[in-house]
Amino acid sequence: MNTKFIGVKDFRQNISDYAKRARKSDVRYIVMNRNKPLFEIKAFVDDEYLDTFVADVVKAEANVVRGNFHTQEEVFKKLGIT
Repeated sequence: MNTKFIGVKDFRQNISDYAKRARKSDVRYIVMNRNKPLFEIKAFVDDEYLDTFVADVVKAEANVVRGNFHTQEEVFKKLGIT
């Protein structure tokens, strides 16, 4: 898989083009803002990854129902972010 770095402004202006390119070719895009990576764009490889993703979402929803989660404020406090 090839990796290409793109700026957030370019990504924002051409989001559908980058999504199509990632899906049609073996390329992942690292979206950068001021030389810091923000996130990556890449296509799903196969249904196995998607199945794992769906299972993780179901597990997370069950944790929320049971009350097993932390609020944003709790996480920020633990990380020392104000």
